[in-house]
Amino acid sequence: MHDFIYRKSELYAEDVPVRKIVEKAGTPLYIYSYNTLVRHYSAYKEAFDGYPNIICFALKANSNPALLKILAKEGSGADVVSGGELFFALKAGIPAKNIVYAGVGKTEQEIEYALKSRILMFNIESSDELAAIDKVAGRLKVKAPIALRVNPDISASTHPYISTGLKKHKFGIPINKALEYYSLANSLRNVEVVGIHKHIGSQITRTTPFVDALKKVLVLADSLKSRGIEIRYLDMGGGLGIPYNNEEDLPKPGDLAKAIMPLIKLHNFTLIIEPGRSIVGNAGILVTKVLYLKKHLRKEFVIVDAGMNDLIRPSLYDAYHHIQPVKKNARRIVYADVVGPICESGDFFAKGRKMNSPRHEDLLAVMSAGAYGFSMSSNYNGRKKAAEVLVKGKEFFVVREREEYKDLIKGTSIPGFLK
Repeated sequence: MHDFIYRKSELYAEDVPVRKIVEKAGTPLYIYSYNTLVRHYSAYKEAFDGYPNIICFALKANSNPALLKILAKEGSGADVVSGGELFFALKAGIPAKNIVYAGVGKTEQEIEYALKSRILMFNIESSDELAAIDKVAGRLKVKAPIALRVNPDISASTHPYISTGLKKHKFGIPINKALEYYSLANSLRNVEVVGIHKHIGSQITRTTPFVDALKKVLVLADSLKSRGIEIRYLDMGGGLGIPYNNEEDLPKPGDLAKAIMPLIKLHNFTLIIEPGRSIVGNAGILVTKVLYLKKHLRKEFVIVDAGMNDLIRPSLYDAYHHIQPVKKNARRIVYADVVGPICESGDFFAKGRKMNSPRHEDLLAVMSAGAYGFSMSSNYNGRKKAAEVLVKGKEFFVVREREEYKDLIKGTSIPGFLK
């Protein structure tokens, strides 16, 4: 459910015509709905109410400071995977005690920053990382709170690039080796074992993989307890999918809670959940303008001013995003490729998509673009990053200015011998 709807054939973001926003902010343009964001976050709060929990929004999905500030005010924690994301979370006012730090490649500088910030815990991916954290914590004379990310070898039945829970993936520690790793962690002077972490992937459209993975993790927790290692935090990761193409019967946070709560309600954990896409994905759209129409043999192309540098999901994952006109029309039906201006054949938003024939300067809305949109954007081909707008009711706010050409060379310098 989202707040981008038609009124008399015109697309609105909450109570503001998208066309009016574009008149001020231009295109390409990301537009986010405050009401959708808060409603989706609240669905998690309500679903897991009654059991100790921390909802840690996954910043990798979208780290716009205004959106993070909204989530911070709603009580959200944060799941971060870099020093930069930790900076974003703290800057937004998310308490360090509600921040978990994952990722396979933490540097010593990032570890030090997180320890000094006093985050809730690190999710450890390898024995080498464990040694590095013990070393940095020793230098700072503190105890590093850690969970081990265990790889339960469960298929999430999602795209291979966003599946992370099989033994062939780079993430986590094989669950059959977990007791060995936990014994090692428990023996380190500067480390405190506080949790277990698992995350099996993204855009998961059934609750069964979550349940299967959780069962394995709970067996591990019982084994650790019998060895005197008490687990306080069970981090089940995120990954709940969203509808991109009007899919029905996808599980919601309440369905996820109903599936897993019978398994954990008898355990004395604080549950950590790391939703990202399911909170922000359908809270955002990408608006783009039609530049040219082109026929090539029997193929039709709609060339727009947004490109794969703005939204890479279709190019990277062959992901589907619904595309609809900002102003409905009754023109002839065409089957067209919607493509951008990037010099790559992979620069597309849709292939053979059925649509009413667009015209020059028509506005199109690429739906469900709030997650892994701007956060994965780049300056490839010397392109300026898009602006971002937040809508709340009848008001809208530019929360990130469009880049200018001078921003493309910010931080660069010319050696003296070339001047």
